[in-house]
Amino acid sequence: MSQVGTLEAGNRHDLHVGVSPDAPDESQVKNGDGAFGYCHSYETSSRYDGPGLRVVLFVSGCLLRCTYCHNPDTWHLKDGTYVSAQTVIDRLGGFASALRALNGGLTISGGEPLVQSAFTRRILAGAKSFGLHTAIETSGYLGDRADDDYLSVLDLVLLDIKSSNAETYRKVTSRELAPTLKFAERLAALGKPVWVRFTLVPGWTDDPDNVEGIARFVAPMKNVEWVEVQPFHQLGAFKWKAMTLEYKNAKTASPTPDLIERVIEQFRDAGCNAR
Repeated sequence: MSQVGTLEAGNRHDLHVGVSPDAPDESQVKNGDGAFGYCHSYETSSRYDGPGLRVVLFVSGCLLRCTYCHNPDTWHLKDGTYVSAQTVIDRLGGFASALRALNGGLTISGGEPLVQSAFTRRILAGAKSFGLHTAIETSGYLGDRADDDYLSVLDLVLLDIKSSNAETYRKVTSRELAPTLKFAERLAALGKPVWVRFTLVPGWTDDPDNVEGIARFVAPMKNVEWVEVQPFHQLGAFKWKAMTLEYKNAKTASPTPDLIERVIEQFRDAGCNAR
């Protein structure tokens, strides 16, 4: 059993490795009542991860292995801090009045929030009890774990659609695309607000047909408020080196302004609100 630790304010770019060596494998999580879970860190002043000013909680555990991931130290529960959900909720309560005043709230990112679905659901419910807007950032691969009870405490889904081509998706994530598309369609049917996020990686996801496929898929969905193009960066490269992982993007350049503009315009031309 992992030792209960203290969750300190930090940064998504901090390196956390081997904090809870007795944690289960991320593929073997037994969610239970969600009273305890594993977290990487939290930030208190994001204006990027949803509307308004936000606290962003980065939880541990992810089943994808994206070749360009900037936080590979969130893949495994063993690299996170074991904390109680109530501790997280109490900490959030200290920021609640300021977050409400600035039209913000809580976003749970990762890692993948749906790996620890009972834990993150409990925290989202706590945020709602403070009158806060709630969001998760997810690949959608585990979308089946977001049942109606989970979605009832969730105001917004930041959905990462990494590719429209199944082969490309498998190449960059080592997983299948279909669960993500299924989850997107379910959210559309429910009218749950979504911001689609697309990471633009030269040589991996920038093919015009790949972008066009996502644009055509997303454009008819009335619940998709934004498509956000996220340019690839090298800020997480040091983590791959520190963790002795093979980093296939060591020589990948960030996309040029012209490439970013081309991709944004592809989404806009298909009828999406893109930025």
